[in-house]
Amino acid sequence: YLRTFIYPFFTRGRPFPLQLLFFGTLFCIYNGFLQGYYLIYCAEYPNDWCTDIRFTSGLLLFLLGMGINIHSDLLLRQLRKPGEVTYKIPQGGLFTYISGANYFGEIVEWFGFAIATWSLPAFAFAFFTLCCIGPRAYHHHRYYLKTFTDYPKSRKALIPFVF
Repeated sequence: YLRTFIYPFFTRGRPFPLQLLFFGTLFCIYNGFLQGYYLIYCAEYPNDWCTDIRFTSGLLLFLLGMGINIHSDLLLRQLRKPGEVTYKIPQGGLFTYISGANYFGEIVEWFGFAIATWSLPAFAFAFFTLCCIGPRAYHHHRYYLKTFTDYPKSRKALIPFVF
């Protein structure tokens, strides 16, 4: 949701395509409806669910992922001056270890949500997120390696120290 509704208004360089904003909005409305419908009409949680390890660990994971995502987007927005369109190497935060720190944060965020809600629609969305933006992180990583001769060779694509 952050990527659809907030991020486009803070980007520098090339204008954000209105078509992407439109389709992102449609996707968020549809996904939000499915998640909300399930949680309101289908899910049944015991009274002590807020103290269950699944909820608390999922909530902590969600908040961690959200923090990573927001911080990474902030670092990306600061790469360019207004009107500048050249690519630069992201630095700082998890970009020290991975090329797709923002994508990693979003994936962690939605798996945290899935664990906290313990619902099939949330797990399906988390898996969908992994399958859609995981390859984007990999392709960004390959692009950076090809484009920048000084790109850190130890940096991974999506998972710190692993991939």
